Amino acid sequence: MTAAHPLVARARRLADDLLAPQAEQVDQGEVPVGHLTEIRRSGLLGLNAPKEYGGAAASGAVVRETAEILAGACCSTWFVQTQHHTPVLTLAGSEAPVRERLLGRLATGELLSGVAYAHLRAYPRRPVRAARERGGWRFDGTVPWYTGWGLNDVMLLAGVTDADEALFAFAEACPQPGLRPSAPMRLAALTAARTVSLKLDGLWLPEEAVAVRTPYEQWAATDRARAANVGPAVFGVTGAALALLDEDTAAPFQARLTALRGEAYALADHPAPHEHPARRLALRARAFELMRAATTAAVVAGGGRSMLLTNRAQRLAREALFLMVQGQTPASRAAHLTALAG
Repeated sequence: MTAAHPLVARARRLADDLLAPQAEQVDQGEVPVGHLTEIRRSGLLGLNAPKEYGGAAASGAVVRETAEILAGACCSTWFVQTQHHTPVLTLAGSEAPVRERLLGRLATGELLSGVAYAHLRAYPRRPVRAARERGGWRFDGTVPWYTGWGLNDVMLLAGVTDADEALFAFAEACPQPGLRPSAPMRLAALTAARTVSLKLDGLWLPEEAVAVRTPYEQWAATDRARAANVGPAVFGVTGAALALLDEDTAAPFQARLTALRGEAYALADHPAPHEHPARRLALRARAFELMRAATTAAVVAGGGRSMLLTNRAQRLAREALFLMVQGQTPASRAAHLTALAG
């Protein structure tokens, strides 16, 4: 662990003083603007950003530990702010003019960004198409999931071009000509994160809004490799559930958690991210099983009180279900189903 790092210490203070005490209340409502204001002020939105743009350029270990802390404290708040890090990394690796316009403002927390790209995983279906029009790009289709509506300032929107390219561009996260949001969805978990679908009917963005344009298969290979790893939020929710158990009951779970985390993070730091895909997916499935067991144990230990919507164990059990399908790819789904079948 990296407890000495200042961003880890800030995440811990936010979790202990603000997020965890209000998590059950947030779960039944929506993520407060005040929570995100404090995260903006903390510097955590610049975790992955280059230092010359006001970011921290933090190590993978620091990024993972802060994610565990925030997700374990309030998964809804974590989920809104975690969307921000993909746009930051996208701009950090881009040479397009939009980098200079937005990266510094995202790194410092002046702007909060969401993402609208999970639909790319439906390829060869194209839920969102991007086509050249008037010196820019026209987007048509439906974004099935967009988190943080009404909380984010901008979004990173993706579509597939007629040349089978994945195109990513920034747009304002608000109703505008060619973009219409649904009402916020009622979900079994994380309703508080304000997830909507977006109807795109001729949304036009200028060329200067484009951050990345790359062959679809090149993007997909990177996405598949990233999705094969265990997300830190899984360990964060598992740890939060174990904290609700007595020491003797928690001990065997904790031993498994420590071993799994070490193995998973060693693979995440492997210099060749595309290597050992089967092992990564197997570890991911094992981490899900441990999370399920730990959150179920917390529910059992809580007895009848666990059925109250205001109960922490019950909230964590629902959040565990959410994390099992969040960021899913066909390969990760197949590996998880195989593991469940024994």
